[in-house]
Amino acid sequence: MTNRARVHIVAGGFPPGMPAGHDHDYARSRLLDWMMKRDEPTTMGNDFNDIDRWLPGSKLMVSYVAGPFLNEQMNEYVKDWLEHGGHWLAFHGTSGGKAVRVDTNAEGRPRRAMLKQPHHATLGGFFLNHPPIRKFRVDVRDSGHPITRGVGGTFEVMDEPYMIEVQEPEKTEILLTAELGPDASPEGFGFVYEKDTALMEDGKTRAMGYTKPVGQGSVTYFALGHCHTPNSNVQPFVEENVSADKKTPMLFRGPWIVPEFEKLVENSIDYALGF
Repeated sequence: MTNRARVHIVAGGFPPGMPAGHDHDYARSRLLDWMMKRDEPTTMGNDFNDIDRWLPGSKLMVSYVAGPFLNEQMNEYVKDWLEHGGHWLAFHGTSGGKAVRVDTNAEGRPRRAMLKQPHHATLGGFFLNHPPIRKFRVDVRDSGHPITRGVGGTFEVMDEPYMIEVQEPEKTEILLTAELGPDASPEGFGFVYEKDTALMEDGKTRAMGYTKPVGQGSVTYFALGHCHTPNSNVQPFVEENVSADKKTPMLFRGPWIVPEFEKLVENSIDYALGF
């Protein structure tokens, strides 16, 4: 069922129709542009609720979401699709999903933690938190891999520095890393967690991109990808290396306008579709 090179894109927030802090329209349009350049038949969804209707006949699923996630039944379906040769290219908030209230802070405001669920095992990554948007260097681990070919050794981005817990390190090839160090989130910013399981053994490096086999298929994930508009922005402030006054840029494209990131996306699509 995965012989035809049809592509299915899932891009949207939660609740349905809401941006959830991201410009899904922009990400959706960029992804569609890449498919049009390749003349790839492409279908679209705002969440995963009817994924079983669209994956038969698709070779690649691409997801850029903030909130929507695979429930247990959908996850089993996607796992089977991957094992039979499907490929999943996932970005940014795909590693999140559901947050649960754990307690309140000193001001009485609720504190929330991300809830690890079955789809995180399939994806291979679990989002813990991210400090404010900042500029940072991304290091390419293997410049000879088809996904990183032509990208170079390092590049700079402005983005949310995601903290991703890699689920199966022994099966996962880390493609991109960043020396972001311990979580620098201000008090009360973002989500809480018991332990920073996303920080590597050296105490400073975090995974920013990886790929892993799943049966005859594969999953490729990039933590990079934040973008917002004045209407979708929920960032209270950014780091000084983005803006001297720490005011959030109201129109933010982040890595999407960085040539190296664009090359990574193009390579990942070609890798999944067999070009």
